[in-house]
Amino acid sequence: MNILVLVLYWVNLLLFLLVLLWILVPAFYGLPSKPTKPDRIRKALHLVDLKQNETLYDLGAGDGRVLLIAAKEFSAKAVGIEVGPTQCLLIWLRIVMSGLGDRVQIKLENFYKADLSGADVVFIYATSQELTKLASHLAKQMKPGSRLVSISADFPEWEPSAFDGESLIFSYEMPPKEGSLTTYMLKEAE
Repeated sequence: MNILVLVLYWVNLLLFLLVLLWILVPAFYGLPSKPTKPDRIRKALHLVDLKQNETLYDLGAGDGRVLLIAAKEFSAKAVGIEVGPTQCLLIWLRIVMSGLGDRVQIKLENFYKADLSGADVVFIYATSQELTKLASHLAKQMKPGSRLVSISADFPEWEPSAFDGESLIFSYEMPPKEGSLTTYMLKEAE
């Protein structure tokens, strides 16, 4: 009986530490962990016109759902950039279980410092404050003609190339065009 109690204690402690890491590591970098609904991911990937064999980078990959949808449903290659070790472990397990190891990979790193030059499409779900900090890195790192899709927040100094107002999804082509959502809406109204 004492061994069972000891095992349960250690299992509970391990689970508590994993949950703590899941929450605290991304929070330390300023980003909350909030998953995107699968239908919204699909809309975003359609809006940015993700094509077969293109490479998608998901900045702040969370539980890996964007990566798996991109690989499975769009036949894209997908790379997750995630700072949370617990999230990386979960994503790795999901990759193995899905059999998509040849199309999906996860990198444990800070996306503010990540090399994004291999991306055809970059997916991000972050706050306006985080996007403002990230804008210059993206503009320097992403190759001309690559696309960026943002959920819920826009880049205030860039004009989107497409916008889904119902789902609040913004698409940009690199290099970014100066402007804003307002300049985009005015052009669309003409």
